[in-house]
Amino acid sequence: MHDIRAIRENPAAFDAALSRRGDAPVSSELLAMDEARRTKIAQAEGAQADANKAAKEVGAAKGRGDEAEFERLRALVAEKKQQIAALNEEAKAQDAALTARLAEIPNLPADDVPDGTDEADNVEINRWGTPRDIKNAQEHFDIPAVKGSMDFETAAKLSGSRFVLLSGAVARVNRALAQFMLDVHTMDNGLTEVNTPVLVRDDAMYGTDKLPKFGDDSYRTEDGMWLIPTSEVPLTYMAAGDVLEEATLPLRYTAHSLCFRSEAGSAGRDTSGMLRQHQFEKVEMVSVTHPGESDAEQKRMLRCAEDILERLEIPYRTVILCTGDMGFGARRTYDIEAWLPGQNTYREISSVSTTGDFQARRMNARFKPAEGGKPQFVHTLNGSGLAVGRCLIAVLENGQQPDGSVKLPTVLHPYLGGKQAISADGALI
Repeated sequence: MHDIRAIRENPAAFDAALSRRGDAPVSSELLAMDEARRTKIAQAEGAQADANKAAKEVGAAKGRGDEAEFERLRALVAEKKQQIAALNEEAKAQDAALTARLAEIPNLPADDVPDGTDEADNVEINRWGTPRDIKNAQEHFDIPAVKGSMDFETAAKLSGSRFVLLSGAVARVNRALAQFMLDVHTMDNGLTEVNTPVLVRDDAMYGTDKLPKFGDDSYRTEDGMWLIPTSEVPLTYMAAGDVLEEATLPLRYTAHSLCFRSEAGSAGRDTSGMLRQHQFEKVEMVSVTHPGESDAEQKRMLRCAEDILERLEIPYRTVILCTGDMGFGARRTYDIEAWLPGQNTYREISSVSTTGDFQARRMNARFKPAEGGKPQFVHTLNGSGLAVGRCLIAVLENGQQPDGSVKLPTVLHPYLGGKQAISADGALI
């Protein structure tokens, strides 16, 4: 959500920042709506002053026996009360319309975000690891060690397309990955683990900028609850309506959860395998910070995510997204892309974003400055640490061997009872 006062003070800068995203200028429209709202408020305040003055004069007229003046003033007070009520209702409606319009406008990009129109304009800032030379590399679902434990046909019978059943060794490796990520984030990175609901109300989706824009991308129950697209939603909304003590910041959370997305805008994309599913798992990171610390916090979160891949020995590259490829609520986003030998390319496995105060304004999350003064809005950040299913794909494809088996990363061995690989016939060995 944007601050209308900031737009009022510098409309040209607001439009210029939006234009970097490829959006048309809207400041004149917003300021016209704001002016109409403020005019109604001023008229209501004027009518209230008139009513207050007349009310004081009513008693005086009665006291001096001026019955005609008494009746005139009493009628005037009643008229002003009706006028005030009508003006307040109009101002309330105009305020709601302005708020709704502001909610449709994306966040403004940070100054250091590169300009561009799509993913081709993203800028690589880091690369780690050297991809193995795997002759005739196969995608995850075709690796002999995996085939018997990754069932798309039965999942389709149960739920339709873009679902998968994992069983046996692959299911255990999937579970091990999530456990490993949580252990690293809680024991090494200082995040607090939270087990969140996967059903949330409208307010939580709106406060984390998923509504109204992305309603079609999410699943809603018949009683109006939403299945979370990621645990970013409940983790971030935990701060909604709060006025936090500055000394408690930053708040750092992590959660492993099921996530649900309708993928309404992705028809025909990534239909093979389990790269893009309606139901998937993520280990999420969320930070709530002081505004002056949010840029440093984003870099810290990025390193937390990169470190997971390094421990798993998966080559990756990190890019900063251009203005045209950033998400709706992001001020700046870094994507980490893992190397997938089966596709012979890097694919996104984590996005780490700062929203500035964009979400905080929507959910009224503030902190009390230690030195005193008015409460200020916090900054919120979120990042995948990591997407478990995509990480599973990367582990399987990067670990595939000529005999059809899969060698597993050393850091996962303790989570697998000391097992180090999946044999070609699908057994942990």
